[in-house]
Amino acid sequence: MKEGWTYKKLGEVCETLNGLWKGKKPPFVNVGVIRNANFTKDFTLRYDNVEYLDVEEKQYVKRKLQRGDLIIEKSGGSEKQPVGRAVLFDKENGEFSFSNFTSVLRVKNGILQSRFLYIYLLFIYKRGDTLKMQKATTGIHNIEFDKYLNIDIPILPFAQQQRIVSHLDAAFAHIDALKANAEKQLAEARQLFQAELAECMRPKEGWEEKKIKDVGEVIGGTTPSTSNSEFWGGDICWISPAELHGEHYLYDSVKKITPKAVAAKSLKELPEGTVILSSRAPIGKIAINKVPMYCNQGFKCVVCGPELFNEYLYWWFYGKKDYLNSLGTGATFPEISKTVVEDIVIPIAPMNEQQSIVSRLDALSANIKKLEELQRKTLAECDALKQAMLREVFE
Repeated sequence: MKEGWTYKKLGEVCETLNGLWKGKKPPFVNVGVIRNANFTKDFTLRYDNVEYLDVEEKQYVKRKLQRGDLIIEKSGGSEKQPVGRAVLFDKENGEFSFSNFTSVLRVKNGILQSRFLYIYLLFIYKRGDTLKMQKATTGIHNIEFDKYLNIDIPILPFAQQQRIVSHLDAAFAHIDALKANAEKQLAEARQLFQAELAECMRPKEGWEEKKIKDVGEVIGGTTPSTSNSEFWGGDICWISPAELHGEHYLYDSVKKITPKAVAAKSLKELPEGTVILSSRAPIGKIAINKVPMYCNQGFKCVVCGPELFNEYLYWWFYGKKDYLNSLGTGATFPEISKTVVEDIVIPIAPMNEQQSIVSRLDALSANIKKLEELQRKTLAECDALKQAMLREVFE
């Protein structure tokens, strides 16, 4: 607590409103219902994805949002994203309410400026106080709201509150501009890469169009019985689509199988340099293995022949994810079959051109990775700077 400041409990200075439950009694009114999905990572509200529902008028009258209300995310979080975020409702017009996964705090009797309270609750969340109020039920994190309402809130003269708000708003606006600039540079680089990729793969004079089965071999996989302990815990790499997270190359696998599993299922090895393509759940993940391995049934992998450079095929697949998904069939999990992959027609450039194209795309990709790292660093520094400023003001 700041020396010399006066404090009251959050529950003393705010009226608390609980969110809507599904009601069935008419009359109904159509309103926009604020949910956890409307909370942004920057502690603001997005309104473009607000869902409009017919809710009981009796419930809505008591829970109509007013400008300046603070909406508290109190349920539905996880370890990666704890609940307890507070956002400021700033709409002047419209009919809005809030879901039962949230609660609303409404400042009583003009004791505090809503935006001052919002900034202070941001400080509380960033400091990790709300994390200590979490409890998990069936994997869902909820905040113990009675503890939340017991948070000590500084009670300052309005003029002092306004000075703090103005100071932090101006500083945060500058910090947010730095973040936006980093995000813009990365977005522009990605757009440039996609445009260059499309141009590189556009058929040119001297190129041929061939089916994948004419320039490579398509290999599928399977899952050895998970109930047979003799099949698992060996030293042979075996992958599933869940293990692919955007990496270009694969050097290992999470799960390992034994020679008995390979023999029992007659598994076909993916030699080093195979282009690995996920064919379901989801379609379009790609990588190249740097060590021999095997795979489950969620892949259709291509061992390239002498006419097709594996890195060239990797980048062709990379630029055709929408097309690959359009080839999927099946109601529960769309999937592309081995036959479908074999019949995909791709433009085949002369080998020296394939290698030149890959060099160009690799260089652009490396530049994007540098910008991604720069963006991560910038976002982390900006967040740390905001936290430092909040501590300076409130601690």
